[in-house]
Formats: sequence, C-alpha cells, structure tokens
Amino acid sequence: MVDAKTASPIVSGPDDGAVAEWCAAEPGITARLDVDRKAYGAFWAAGAGLLRRLPRKPARSPVEAAAATVVMAAARAARERFLAAHAEAVYDELTAGCSRFVRLEDLVFDAAAAFPGLAPARDEIAAEARLNQGDKDGVEVDQGILLAHVLARPRSGFHLCHAMLLPRAESAELSAKFARDGRLDLGPATLRRDGKAAHLTAANPRFLNAEDDSTLDLMEAAVDVAIGDPETEIAVLRGGVVEHPNYRGRHVLGAGINLTHLYRGRIPFVWFLKRDLGYVHKMLRGVAEPGGLPDDVAGTAKEKPWVVVLDAFAIGGHCQLLLVADYVIAGDDAYMTLPARKEGIIPGFANLRLPRLTGDRIARQAIQYERRLVCDSPEGRLICDEIVPPADMDVAITRVVDGLTNAGPVSALGNRRALRVGQESLDQFRRYASLYAREQAYCHFSPALIANLERNWDARNRRD
Repeated sequence: MVDAKTASPIVSGPDDGAVAEWCAAEPGITARLDVDRKAYGAFWAAGAGLLRRLPRKPARSPVEAAAATVVMAAARAARERFLAAHAEAVYDELTAGCSRFVRLEDLVFDAAAAFPGLAPARDEIAAEARLNQGDKDGVEVDQGILLAHVLARPRSGFHLCHAMLLPRAESAELSAKFARDGRLDLGPATLRRDGKAAHLTAANPRFLNAEDDSTLDLMEAAVDVAIGDPETEIAVLRGGVVEHPNYRGRHVLGAGINLTHLYRGRIPFVWFLKRDLGYVHKMLRGVAEPGGLPDDVAGTAKEKPWVVVLDAFAIGGHCQLLLVADYVIAGDDAYMTLPARKEGIIPGFANLRLPRLTGDRIARQAIQYERRLVCDSPEGRLICDEIVPPADMDVAITRVVDGLTNAGPVSALGNRRALRVGQESLDQFRRYASLYAREQAYCHFSPALIANLERNWDARNRRD
C-alpha cells in the first residue's frame, strides 16, 4: 500500500501483542557463550525486525513511538544480561585472549560482526549518521553498554585502557617527520620544537577552537608525537588564534565540544570515549608500549609534564584539559566553565578530577549549576597556577618552561608519577570510564539533549 501524498510505502507497525510476544521470548542465560550467542542473536534479530516495521523516528505516531521505546529498552536490557554473564569471554574472543590490542572504535564493530545484535553494525551507524541528533534512534547506546561491561572487569578493562594508550598507527611516521623538521602541521594540531619544549597548538578557528570529529584523531596523533619526542622535556598546549569577531586575532584555549555538530548528529558516541581514553588520558599518564601495562608503579609509559595555556576562556572539554595539566598559566581576563548540564551530557572525567582541586561544593556548583570560575579569583587559582596579563603570556610561557625543566627530566617525571598514584590510579580511571560509557551513551541520545541545545544554544538556527 502506498500513501498518495508521500509516494512512500505505508508500513504496518507491530501491535501490542507482537511486541509482548517478542519480549516474552527472551531466552535465559546459560553458562555457555556459544549457546547464548545463537539464542540472543535470534532474539535481537527479531526485535530489529519489529523496529523495521515502524516508520523513521520523526514520522512515528505516539503509539508507534511507544512501541519502539519498548522494543529498544527490552533489547538493551537483554544485552545487559548477556554481557553480565559473558563480557570477559566476548572480549577474549575479540582480542585473542588479550593477546591483541584493539582500539575501542574498532572493538565495537568487531563485536557487531562476531556477535550479531550485540552492537550496531557499520551500516546501521552509517544510516543514522546522516540524521540530526534528535532524529536518531540511538543505536550507538548499545556501544556504550558493551564498553561499560568491558571496562567494568579489571582484566578486559585494563587491557582496553592499555590499547587506547598505545601510539596511533600513523604516529611513528609523524614522529620521524617531526624529528627531522622540528615542526609538524596537521591542520587542527600543529607542533613546533623550541628548546626543551614541544609546543602544541590546537586550532579550529571558525568554531572558537571547539573540538569535533574532524579534530580528534589529529590531536591524539600530535600528543603522541609531542610526548615521544626525545629532544624535548616538556609539552605546552595552547589554543590557536580564532576568527570570531569578538576574539579575532587572539589566542583562545577553546569552546569545548562543537555544539553545532553535536546537534546535527556529527559527533558519534565513541568520540567521547576516544577523546578521554585517548589523548586526554595520554596527557595524564603517557603513551604506553605494548610490552607492559602502563601502571604507575612500573612507569613503563613515555610521558612529559604538560603546561596548558588558558587564553580567554576554557569551556567544557577545554576546561577538562586543565585538570590533567601539570601547570596552568591563565590570562587575568580568562574564565572557565563546565556547561555540560545545559547541554545534557557528562563533562568527561571532570566529575572524577575537579573535586580534588576545588573541593566538592565548588565542583558540584561548576558541574551541576554551571558556576563560572574567573581565573583571577580565589576559586580560579585552585585550578590555575599563574595569572598573567595577556600581553605577557609569551614571556610567561618561556619562564615557566625554563623553571620546570632546569632540574632535569628524571625528578620531574618521578614526582609526576608519585602525585598521580595517590590521586587517580589506573583502576580508578577504569571504573569511572565504565560508568561514563553507559551514562554518556544515554545522555547523548536523550530528548533533553536536543531541548537543551535548542533552548540554550539556539542550535536549530545555527549554521554548520
């Protein structure tokens, strides 16, 4: 049957009886992965078949939307039960018993191929990638559920964290180029060597240096190169000069996540975990080697102290970078905010890290009530080590680099590790990452996210 107005097929959606019958058919968990893989795969395939009988999300009637909600919730609850029993075995199969490192953005698709229905396949992700965020069903939530279970278990969780701390595949070639030229231009991330420091400039000038899917991989590669450079002892991160008329010609640290791209559905869910388990974690803990777990006691990772320069403002994800820095230099006109509540998402690992700098109450006010922290204030100085006039920033950077390197790298790295072991062990990181994977997945596809972006960001009327 075809609707005369749209010339498209009219799909007959599942009735309450079909949905209830499917829900009741969920298999029970056994102790055998091979048995449960087959039984649950069939169950998830049948649920997907019910969803295919419905129109796309924007065109669903209230009854159809309710049916879709029931089916997706039941399928996700089944995935939770399956993974509660088999997450370690699933991970072992995907990594040959932890003998092979697989990055999380590849792991989710390997799981989809090996365990149909457990996570969305590439074509399912591609189909939703073309849609605005509010028009998606959120199949990527299932990636969050999978990663939450993998990270929740020490053996698989440590191994995945280790995989994400390894250098990216392209970093060896880029490191060779940097070693030869002393400069590296990757577009959104540029590196230059100046004395004992590797200076990393992060730029997305049209969007106030906001981060998005076009910047993330290049930023991580640049961090790999900066940390691995044997000619330098310290790394300096600064935002580039921007184009916005209010700040034209000025350095800006950054505006956090690109909210326009978020609203338009151009920020995939795994972006959040790639960022926080990738380059941000590398700034904190270093770049690992395959031969050993990057634990704080062994100190097997290559690492450098990081100076972060806060020009103008550090919003959202850029504020989060201050929390892994060894030293923060801020302009006396600069400020920091964590507006994730107004966006409807979790501000990365700020919930774990900010309270140890500011105390619990200020951290809660910043995260839950968007308290703005002026750098040149008693609260701002809990995060920022030094406040200088913007005109003096270049001189201050040189002075700080000299001061942090004049005693040599050995004690600097030893003290860095000694501070970290009592503040954020790899086990604490892993457990937080597990919670974050699941909670951020649901936040990323919440109707509240869209409402918040439209109300607080006027996202509907923003140009791409």
